[in-house]
Amino acid sequence: MATRLLRGTLRLWGGRAAPCLPPASRCSHSGGEERLETSSAKKLTDIGTRRIFSLEHDIFRESVRKFFQEEVIPFHAEWEKAGEVSRELWEKAGKQGLLGINIGDHHGGIGGDLYSSAIIWEEQAYSNCTGPGFSLHSDIVMPYIANYGSEEQIKRFIPEMVAGKCIGAIAMTEPGAGSDLQGIRTNAKKDGSDWILNGSKVFVTNGWLCDTVIVVAVTNREAHSPAHGISLFLVENGMKGFIKGRKLDKIGLKAQDTAEFFFEDVRLPAGALLGEENKGFYYLMQELPQERLIVSEIAVSASEFMFEETRDYVKQRKAFGKTVADLQTVQHKLAELKTSICVTRAFVDSCLQLHRVKRLDVATAAMAKYWASDLQNRVAYDCLQLHGGWGYMWEYPIAKAYVDARVQAIYGGTNEIMKELIAREIIHDQ
Repeated sequence: MATRLLRGTLRLWGGRAAPCLPPASRCSHSGGEERLETSSAKKLTDIGTRRIFSLEHDIFRESVRKFFQEEVIPFHAEWEKAGEVSRELWEKAGKQGLLGINIGDHHGGIGGDLYSSAIIWEEQAYSNCTGPGFSLHSDIVMPYIANYGSEEQIKRFIPEMVAGKCIGAIAMTEPGAGSDLQGIRTNAKKDGSDWILNGSKVFVTNGWLCDTVIVVAVTNREAHSPAHGISLFLVENGMKGFIKGRKLDKIGLKAQDTAEFFFEDVRLPAGALLGEENKGFYYLMQELPQERLIVSEIAVSASEFMFEETRDYVKQRKAFGKTVADLQTVQHKLAELKTSICVTRAFVDSCLQLHRVKRLDVATAAMAKYWASDLQNRVAYDCLQLHGGWGYMWEYPIAKAYVDARVQAIYGGTNEIMKELIAREIIHDQ
């Protein structure tokens, strides 16, 4: 794994050795390499911090940061107007080894570790560019195929997805069913060895560009509970009866191609069934903690970005004959923000450590998702306020970060549902 990731890193630097990294940190509780935690670092986004990472991760992070700076940031405003990123970007990400990082190399993935995937989530948040749906493609869609797919499905889809030539999506939400997955109406009925799929889905990330989508559908309406009658299907773009409605016009995530789907008597071969029949709800429950961890990671990383953006602004902006940062009320607000962000970072890093060894449970993932996304929205509100009227101008990064933050408390299961999951664990008799 180390060799393969380093090889990808050198590709990003044109075959040259990566530049010198920041000096190693002083404090560690792990007994290994001494590294600062974010609370003690010069900036919350510094490379070379946090004990969960290694020098190899730092080298990889430098390369990922360079990719976003050169291949994403300069074009993102154009993609926001188009409502989608370019397919060329996906193939560039594939060539640089940034897709399918945490998918085993025996399945055709990169074979890297979870922390390397987290670096990509974090660096995208630090770039303030929400358009590329890399995390959903690599760390939500691909694991379903790798974990539950047949050998034929894995061989067919994973290598193409790693190369960025096949873009993945997952369609769960319906116009009448959001967080309650047991309320879905899209259905698939057997016709010989085939399946006939009917229904509709909405809010599908990567939906407009996707080449294959995992569709959640009811396959047994007679099951003793809806959860026992749900299956997953791999539906490919171009199949007769599969209609992409439109790109949805959102208040944020402007460059992310979110779409609605319609399925009108789509004939699916038996090989389109992902995993076992009527086991779909079980698969969703197994994979949703990782999805919620991703949301929490992006949330705290976006908070770190907004904090640093705001710190720079208030140190330069003049008011009443001095900088805004000289005002005590602003200093106290910055102290509150940094403390909240660093405490949340410590918890989310702990969740990463748990998930790396398959010990992140449903309730803990729900805590991370709800807490970090709520924090992101509070940080966005306070940081925009510290920008004053200029924070309301789209040309300022904080304005975009503010509107992009809002949906984090909604998708992946609303934060109200997260509290239900946490409460259920609290009162449940062991």
